[in-house]
Amino acid sequence: MSEHTLPGTFRLDRSRSAALQVYEHLRELIVTLALPPGAVLSRNELAGYFDVSVTPVRDALARLDDEKLVEVFPQHATRVRAVDLSSAREAHFLRLSVELELVHGLAQRRDPQLAARLLELVERQRACLERGDLASFTAVDMEFHRTLYDAALLTGLWERLRDGSGNLDRLRRLHLPLNNKAQSILEQHAEIARAIGDGDAARAQSWVRKHLSGTLSELDALRERYPDFVLPVH
Repeated sequence: MSEHTLPGTFRLDRSRSAALQVYEHLRELIVTLALPPGAVLSRNELAGYFDVSVTPVRDALARLDDEKLVEVFPQHATRVRAVDLSSAREAHFLRLSVELELVHGLAQRRDPQLAARLLELVERQRACLERGDLASFTAVDMEFHRTLYDAALLTGLWERLRDGSGNLDRLRRLHLPLNNKAQSILEQHAEIARAIGDGDAARAQSWVRKHLSGTLSELDALRERYPDFVLPVH
C-alpha cells in the first residue's frame, strides 16, 4: 500500500468467493477506520496481500465504490473516501423507520426471553467498555440490533440494511469515544430491552428514536473534530 499498510496477514478461504472475501475485509477496515479517508488502495498490492488475481480486487473495489466508501479513478489509484453525509443520512432514515416498526411489533409480543437475551448482550457490551475494547463493543452492538431482526424473522432485511450503512457506521465509530456516547448506548439498549419485555411499544419506540438519532445530531462537532473524515455539506 502506498500510504497505509494493511494490518496483519490474510488467509483466503478457497471454498468462498474471492471477490466477496476481499470486499468484506476491506469494508471492515474502512468502516472501523483502520483505513482512513485518503488511504491509497493499489490493485496490484491488494492482489498480493489477498493472494488473488486483480479481477476479484477490481470487483470488490467497484462494490465499495457503489457504497461511496472508496473513489475509483480509472487507470489510477483508488482512495478511501471521506464520510459521505448524504449516504449516512439515507441509511439513518431507513434504519430508523424500520426499527421503530420492528420494536413496536416485538413489544406487542411481550417476549421476556427476548428481553433477557438483549439484556445479556448489554452486559457483554458493558464488559467490553470496562476493558476499553471498543472494537468488541461495536461488534456486540451490531449483535444486539441483529437479534431484534432475527426475532422478527427479518434477518435478510438486516443484511440489506447493513450493506448500505458503511458511511453511517463510520460516523458512529468516530462518535463512540466522545461525550460518554458508549455509556449512553448501554443505557439505551437496556431501556429498549426492558420496554420490549414489558410490552410497552410506545416506550420501546421512544428509546429507539433517541438511540439512533444521537450521532447525526453531533455532526457539527464531529466535522470540527475530524475535518479530514467528514465531507462538508454543499
